[in-house]
Amino acid sequence: MGRRPDRPPPATGCSPAGHRAAGLDPYLCTVTDHSGDRAAAPCIVAIIPARGASSRMPGKNLRRVGGVPLVARAAASARRSTLVGRVVVTTDDRAVAAAARAEGAEIMARPARLSGDASSQESALLNVLERLDATADIVVFLQATSPFIDPGDLDDAIARVRDGECDVVFSAVRTRAFLWRQGERGAVGVNHEPAGRARRPDREPEYRETGAFYVMRASGLREARFRFFGRVGIAVVDERRAIEVNSVSQLELANSIAPLVDNGLCVEVDPASPIDADALVTGFDGVHTDDRVLIGADGSESITANRADGVGIESLRGKGVGVLIVSTQTSEAGAVRGRHLGVEVRTGVADKAAAIAGWAAGRGIDLARVAYLGNDLGDLGALAIVGWPLAVADARPEVRAAARVVLTKSGGHGAVREAADRILLARSSRGGEEGQNVAEGRGQVGAA
Repeated sequence: MGRRPDRPPPATGCSPAGHRAAGLDPYLCTVTDHSGDRAAAPCIVAIIPARGASSRMPGKNLRRVGGVPLVARAAASARRSTLVGRVVVTTDDRAVAAAARAEGAEIMARPARLSGDASSQESALLNVLERLDATADIVVFLQATSPFIDPGDLDDAIARVRDGECDVVFSAVRTRAFLWRQGERGAVGVNHEPAGRARRPDREPEYRETGAFYVMRASGLREARFRFFGRVGIAVVDERRAIEVNSVSQLELANSIAPLVDNGLCVEVDPASPIDADALVTGFDGVHTDDRVLIGADGSESITANRADGVGIESLRGKGVGVLIVSTQTSEAGAVRGRHLGVEVRTGVADKAAAIAGWAAGRGIDLARVAYLGNDLGDLGALAIVGWPLAVADARPEVRAAARVVLTKSGGHGAVREAADRILLARSSRGGEEGQNVAEGRGQVGAA
């Protein structure tokens, strides 16, 4: 599936004072009109409701699949649609807003009265429509709990509504499963007669709603105030993409299949794509080295390092990018390498995540702007807290699944240089040195 060109996040015209006066979180932004060509085509708005709280799974919309927060994955799918004109995330949570904004979504504050467990998704959609600064013709409702939404599926569904074939199109998977319901006298068949039922291949297929997306005429939604009205169509999607994340077990399953399903739709795999970070933290063994140790007859240990990695570190330091090496091992080799590179090294670290969080806070660097490069299971905690979790090419499968970016180079064979080059690429493409102050401990970067 091809990608649409990345678009810069739209400008917003809200103010903290105005939000306080309206009883809204002052750090959430309300969308404003930023396009001038809506008359030429239908206004197609993707809306992603994403509350901060969840009774079943705390922090659900910020849980990561393939290293990317769920809400960011939904926004990425919508932005890669060729037909969606605007992507709006409505939320009551600042962290959710920051993750969605980083993916280029517009943010609309979700009122507290519409943010409880009993609040319907339709109420959030209608609230956005009422507050939009332009009239929406088609609404694309996406749920962040579906991590594998294909932009091509969205475009096909949108076209069917746009062209008048349907008023509503929703995602579903085809099934011929035999359903049962537990009754007072035992199990009873729901969609079949247990006595003399047809063979599965001979049965007419049924369709299971995935919950991933719903495309609908905006005027019909306003009138019906519910997502199903008029002529309803089904968008049959790949069963591999139909998983919903509403439990820890489903999250684990999604992370297991992410490398097979993503195909580059949300997780960056292009070796030329930038990594927009203000600091690089790395492990040592298996990252700066190939994880092998040479042991001398006297018991001394030695490792092999890559000079290209050293050049990459030097380039980062020259641009004011913070660099830290953390290792669970107490070997002197890492400390010696750090002194040669002129960067801080912390060895014997039992909790890498805590060490990184403290280091970043001390330098005024938002964790969302930190890249961490790892290779083994001990890196999973660190990967989970940073905005740019990275894995070397030969990392453990669990680490690759948790990474936002899997590099093309292996540990000890230029992976650090590759990460450094891609960080510098991002800085040169935005044409500024705003990260310099951060790296020197003089500022804070990242959305509130």
